[in-house]
Amino acid sequence: MTSIAIVGAGPQLGLAIARTFGSQGFDVALISRDREKLDNLAGKLTAEGITAAAFAADVLDRDALSQALKDAAAKFGGIDVLEFSPVGTFGSTVLATPVETEPANVQHEIEFQLYGAIAATRAVLPAMREAGSGTLLYTTGAGSIDPVPQVANVNAAAAALRNWVINLHKELDGTGIQAAHVGIDVSIGTPAVPGFPTAQPEEISPVYWDLHTTKRDQAELVFSR
Repeated sequence: MTSIAIVGAGPQLGLAIARTFGSQGFDVALISRDREKLDNLAGKLTAEGITAAAFAADVLDRDALSQALKDAAAKFGGIDVLEFSPVGTFGSTVLATPVETEPANVQHEIEFQLYGAIAATRAVLPAMREAGSGTLLYTTGAGSIDPVPQVANVNAAAAALRNWVINLHKELDGTGIQAAHVGIDVSIGTPAVPGFPTAQPEEISPVYWDLHTTKRDQAELVFSR
């Protein structure tokens, strides 16, 4: 069987990605901080005939994240696809403009986005390299490409992640392993700002399947309206 691990799995995009891959026969490993919410998501997928399991870990705890991915690989016989899309909470995420930005609030976002992605990748990439196949997908808002002053610190960290992923794509070229960045240039579900373009998660999730299947040569796709 093939499997996907979704880091930062939640009830919107994460669940939609799980359904997209699960409908194609993938087992699904759900990873995020809240075990109760993960169990609820796993229950929904199981009710739909998709094999799913929950593995609780905080992206900021890199040892726990690595162990969760190793546990998922042990349960499902390996991880064929990694999708990384954790979202910060209002309690932990400080938003700053370029003028207001301090090293500390950029550092938190770097730890959350870039270092979390690197830790997750290091947990699954060796087995992918041994197998000569695999897919690594990383999600940010489109501010990683075209930054927005109100969230400068978040955009800076997202841009660092995007840069690293595109470089990873280049390094892995010819190995059978795909690495790609997905930039989301819409609000998911409901508008974050009145008038800002919105899309439902089910409209976005096929992008991930495309990058895994028919668009493996592409290092980046941007979903926009």
